[in-house]
Amino acid sequence: MPRRRRTSAVDSRPASGGLLKSSDVAALLNVHPKHVYRLLRRGLPGRRVGGDWRFDRDEVLQWAGAVPLPAREERSEPSGHVASRPILAANGDVVVDVLLEIVNEQPPLLGFVTADRDRALELLAAGDALLAGSHGRAFPAAVAGVRLARIHLVDREVGLAAPAGKPVPPPSRLGRLRFGYRPQSAAVVVHFERFAREERLDVAKLTARASLMASHRDVVFGIVSGALDVGLTTRAWAERVGLSFRPIAVESYGLLARAADLARPEIVRLCEVAQSRRFLDRVEAIPGYATAGCGVMRYDSGS
Repeated sequence: MPRRRRTSAVDSRPASGGLLKSSDVAALLNVHPKHVYRLLRRGLPGRRVGGDWRFDRDEVLQWAGAVPLPAREERSEPSGHVASRPILAANGDVVVDVLLEIVNEQPPLLGFVTADRDRALELLAAGDALLAGSHGRAFPAAVAGVRLARIHLVDREVGLAAPAGKPVPPPSRLGRLRFGYRPQSAAVVVHFERFAREERLDVAKLTARASLMASHRDVVFGIVSGALDVGLTTRAWAERVGLSFRPIAVESYGLLARAADLARPEIVRLCEVAQSRRFLDRVEAIPGYATAGCGVMRYDSGS
């Protein structure tokens, strides 16, 4: 009997309108097979056939938001770049510190580069980072024409911090104080700008004399050292060094990756750690974080 030639679910619709198996969906979305069952919990359309899951190809693609680009196109990089280096580029959030500490207890190891949101996305687009921290603004569905997926980590409180034992000054006074702010590329500033508008304050005046700080770490240690009177940061960082804190917003914080890279062992291990009881216990003990959905994969519309 002649051997049947295998075909890919990405390239061919099953004969007679047949349904896809979970392995076919994994190939179609460029994810690790384990992620298919996680995506089912996030609304991936599927149906039980006997004891197995089956999927309609068009429904899966419509849910994912876009047809994935061919692997060759997704993997192409500028000359001299290695595609998707095993590096996480982010702003040094406390939850990222804890995540990397546990992930790097054993191979595959994941490096870290401090980068604001916009810079992290640039590194992801260039293939110089495997993962990019993202928050503040809408999560992009693609970068440089390549489909993205998001690993949700936490919802975090953002606000103003002041020296320990002192009340956080009212926003109207910020223009007269040594204010530690963040550049526009940090994305966290969108929350302060919205807050100031709601308070009917002039954002330009409040930030005219502000010191632009490279990271949350720089903001809080600027306050601890006495160089700053107040600063824009997260509750987690303020609590880490014992500062007073006033929340102004809650935002979703996660990691973006190329959809084609989700089967990489570094990403598979990161997701497993993010969903582990050990990691969740550590993070839930830190004020300012909500961990519901931690480690869950999401495909965003970008709107």
